[in-house]
Amino acid sequence: MRNYKIGVIKGDGIGPEIVDEAIKVLDAVAVAEKFNISYEEFLLGGAAIDATGVPLPDETIQGVKRMDAVLFGAIGGPKWDNLERHLRPESGLLGLRKAMGTYANLRPATVYDELINASTLKPSVVKGVDIMVVRELTGGIYFGQPREYGEDKAYNTMVYTKEEVVRIAKVAFEIAMKRDKRVCSVDKANVLEVSQFWREIVEEIAKDYPEVELSHMYVDNAAMQLIRDPRQFDVILTGNIFGDILSDAASMLSGSIGLLPSASTGDGVGLYEPIHGSAPDIAGQGIANPIATIASAAMMLRYALNEDSAANRIENAIKKALADGYRTGDIGAFDAKEIVSTTEMGSIIADYASK
Repeated sequence: MRNYKIGVIKGDGIGPEIVDEAIKVLDAVAVAEKFNISYEEFLLGGAAIDATGVPLPDETIQGVKRMDAVLFGAIGGPKWDNLERHLRPESGLLGLRKAMGTYANLRPATVYDELINASTLKPSVVKGVDIMVVRELTGGIYFGQPREYGEDKAYNTMVYTKEEVVRIAKVAFEIAMKRDKRVCSVDKANVLEVSQFWREIVEEIAKDYPEVELSHMYVDNAAMQLIRDPRQFDVILTGNIFGDILSDAASMLSGSIGLLPSASTGDGVGLYEPIHGSAPDIAGQGIANPIATIASAAMMLRYALNEDSAANRIENAIKKALADGYRTGDIGAFDAKEIVSTTEMGSIIADYASK
């Protein structure tokens, strides 16, 4: 029997609800595919602040490094908004990503045929969209020094090293080799020196992947093109802040941010999470959509554990649940046979995945 140790960080808001459903599905496919999963829970974000006084306890940093992968829900909420910046839940997540060395954020944006009418764009525009955004995660303006917040002036600094750009570019090209062999590198090289630097390095790396077609696009144009003609993109490679914005924009091509997963990977243990936030306004009501977290578990199986068959089971089960008309409230207006709760959707997908 193959045995895997999975770290679990449920977090805040709807985090515990959606992670529980992903674990339910993981347990089902583990039985079907004949491997074992053991889980160990760790604290992060608001839950960690309440329990320990800090958003990222040392026990969490040390604990996740012993795992094969980490499944994460969401953090944050108005309860902790007035804390100093370094004590807020979001600082804990940034610190965890840095400590884990997860420098590559993979965010797929896929439009399910069953939900094509859920998108705010015309079906003719979004049908067949399948994009992978590869976002650099531990550099750029979110981490650059110097930074300051003063009474009369505040500033942040966008910084990238050659090593940071090389390694994220390689991730994008390797992924493109398994897809449609196209990479669009998004920057702002017409006005930013750091983007000029980025572009030159990406072009050097592209020489090692002659089968991959490389194009460049300024970030403002990329935002427009995602809405105008999203099918033109295969793999989008970009920096931290641009990727943060573009991946959220791309996510809405599908019609709901509650549908899309993500993976944060690097040289060590990977972190797998839905792209949406903690949604404290609907926490505990049983109406949160668990599909993004369940799909994140599928990405974990594929990228961290090399369990492609199990990942396929989950992804096919999600498609079948949608094809059979099961919907949570956020997508309930579109061809629904039955509106189901968070736990019901998890159970339906688990059942389909087990067969």
